[in-house]
Amino acid sequence: MSRRRAAVKRAIEPDPQYKSVNLAKFINMLMWHGKKALAEKIVYGAIQFASEKRKMNGLKLFDQVIAMLEPIVEVKSRRVGGATYAVPIEIRATRRTTLAMRWLIQAARARGDRGMMKALGAELLDALDEKGAAMKKKQDVHKMAESSRALSHLRF
Repeated sequence: MSRRRAAVKRAIEPDPQYKSVNLAKFINMLMWHGKKALAEKIVYGAIQFASEKRKMNGLKLFDQVIAMLEPIVEVKSRRVGGATYAVPIEIRATRRTTLAMRWLIQAARARGDRGMMKALGAELLDALDEKGAAMKKKQDVHKMAESSRALSHLRF
């Protein structure tokens, strides 16, 4: 943690197709080696694939998936009197969306489908059905926080 001033948050421009800042951030997180055009193609193709299957608006579907994947609490390690405890804490809104996007990308990359576009589209559909690796990650985080709820008095 810096002892000087807080880091300045850069403004992210909305994506060209849906004009959404969240989607632009997701594209930037998916991008490897500066290949933004490829990342946009993958994300837009995955959203179109999922929206055709569900007969929904693509942006609405994406926002709904991210909202469903956002965790509310997580555990952080706190050292008290020589012992380390996993203390549940609430998560800020920006970190919630970042974690949801990160888990969605990791789950899609871990899938063995024929290409990232199909894998991401399938993971979006699975998240809508409350299944899939990204949803399991959220449930695991919540389960860990629930199991250590008795230690919540140690947070500071």
